[in-house]
Amino acid sequence: MALLVSKFGGSSVASIEKIKHIATRVKAMKKDGNDIVVVVSAMGDTTDELIALARATGSEKCYREMDMLLATGEQQSASLLAMTLNNMDCKAISLTGWQAGIQSDSTYSKAKISGMANQRIFNEINQGNVVVIAGFQGISPEGDITTLGRGGSDTTAVALAASLNAEKCMIFTDVDGVFTADPRIVADAKKLSKVSYEEMLEMASLGAGIMHSRAAECAMFYNVKVEVGNSFNNSPGTLITEVANMEKHRVVSGIAHDKNCARIAIFDVPDKPGIAMVLFKALAKVGINVDMVIQSAMRDNRNDIAFTIEQDDLEKAVPVMEKLVKEICASGMSYVDDVAKVSIVGAGMQSNPGVAADMFEALAEEDINIHMISTSEIKVSCLIDLCEIEKAVKVLHKKFALDKLV
Repeated sequence: MALLVSKFGGSSVASIEKIKHIATRVKAMKKDGNDIVVVVSAMGDTTDELIALARATGSEKCYREMDMLLATGEQQSASLLAMTLNNMDCKAISLTGWQAGIQSDSTYSKAKISGMANQRIFNEINQGNVVVIAGFQGISPEGDITTLGRGGSDTTAVALAASLNAEKCMIFTDVDGVFTADPRIVADAKKLSKVSYEEMLEMASLGAGIMHSRAAECAMFYNVKVEVGNSFNNSPGTLITEVANMEKHRVVSGIAHDKNCARIAIFDVPDKPGIAMVLFKALAKVGINVDMVIQSAMRDNRNDIAFTIEQDDLEKAVPVMEKLVKEICASGMSYVDDVAKVSIVGAGMQSNPGVAADMFEALAEEDINIHMISTSEIKVSCLIDLCEIEKAVKVLHKKFALDKLV
């Protein structure tokens, strides 16, 4: 008898009709002799609606209370799915994140899982229950409800699969798997039968919305077998696996893009040790991750530093940077949010020179200007104007002949 962890996203549980469909699928998995743990996101646009309610009160920046509020979205989904299963004569029980033993740090809105206490889950499994767990949430050492930030339900599912020693973690969404590009932009994008942990991590961190980067990182670290598939059909999904199991000829596996970007530039920064540390430590202190960084050539013992963050964090970052500009005696700063990031990803890039040049050539041929560049062994990312992002995705998909992948 296998223990399976299945995660269903917001689009999969967006209505009672869809919840009934999911319940039918879960019941069939249980009938096949499996022990089932299900993780659910909030229904459809529930999280956005809860955020709008908070904004109406003027309390959106009360991060503790926001976590208390937002956690209710996943609880609704969990209880409704458990009710539906029980009404279908399939024993089920819903648990909040903290009832399921999901422990976190105290960073409201972006908490990280710090531990798992699984006894309650095993007790419920031993009683024959399907265990339906509200994703996206945990409990802090102080006993407060926390939320895990963007993609938190994916992270919940993979972390549970690792701690429960599950045979597989299945991430169900409204598409058939991981594609070479967003099929809403590229009509001939191909579904990939396999991607490596490293490729999935890069794709997720670069904006591919199929799976969150924290979940991909957790899967890679704990070697969790993950399959990404469609909630509404039984088509084979995309298996996330080791690089060793990948096709060796595949240089670029996909094009990722991210519109949730903002760029901040600090001008005439004194060129002395510790300045960059001061800047980025201040951002880290308020929970802001920095992505791309570029420093200009020194002139008169000063240089400019530009970096990108998530657009969602811009409002929080600006006052921090304005204060630091004065403290470090820089001449000023600017910020824009009309930028986006486009990336090529592929485990085969590390052994094939010239891939970055091909990317730059393709963008240049379409007069797409590059503002910033970052690279790793298996990806190249370019920051461009937001208005050019869809054209860039299509051009790069064609340049690397990803429509020919089989």
